[in-house]
Amino acid sequence: MTQVQPTNYRALNQQLNALLEGENHLIAILSNSSALINEHLNQINWVGFYLIENNELILGPFQGRPACVHIKIGSGVCGMAVKEKQIQRVADVTQFKGHIACDVNSKSEIVLPVRKNGEIIGVLDIDAPITDRFTQTDEEGLSETVKVIERFI
Repeated sequence: MTQVQPTNYRALNQQLNALLEGENHLIAILSNSSALINEHLNQINWVGFYLIENNELILGPFQGRPACVHIKIGSGVCGMAVKEKQIQRVADVTQFKGHIACDVNSKSEIVLPVRKNGEIIGVLDIDAPITDRFTQTDEEGLSETVKVIERFI
């Protein structure tokens, strides 16, 4: 397995908080958030947001290759995160029943629900070109990242 350098989530979240300070436009918040996360995490090949619209997930701001635009709630890793209302951390996407391969180079994935006023409005989705990329530490750090974003949306 490729060695992944640990992410300093404390620094990431402090920078994100400062970057978003005073901003209230959803697309601007998500755009800068995806850019900053992309700069801080190594061994990833896609980071971005899907937003719920008309009872499906629609592609939002992201960093990476072109992606799937429409995802049904309950389908794929992103759709399951919404349906189950919880983080999905997948070590090997080929073992995830119903995985949607937007990029065949993605091998592992983590998806975190994003809430506004307690309701899920979308997800933060991060893909990696290696299996077992995301650890419990990543899950905890990214959960804090999502909390920073939620404070501004």
